[in-house]
Amino acid sequence: MSINIKVLGTGCPKCKALEKAIREVVEENHYDAQIEKVEDIVKIMNYGILATPGMVINEKVVSSGRLLSKDEIKTLIEKHING
Repeated sequence: MSINIKVLGTGCPKCKALEKAIREVVEENHYDAQIEKVEDIVKIMNYGILATPGMVINEKVVSSGRLLSKDEIKTLIEKHING
């Protein structure tokens, strides 16, 4: 099952670090996932988050305002894969 992951952020260091961590988790665990970076502030605001970075899986906001650890990212992805 393919999942769609979006990283919401305007390009701050935390946003870039979150995107890098997500890409590493996806690669290390061989997840079938598309990763997209959303930098447009209007699109970010449409998700209703108040602080970046944000992480969206299959159009559901799963995190905002903090840099997640790789373990946290893996847990969130697996929760969506397993339903």
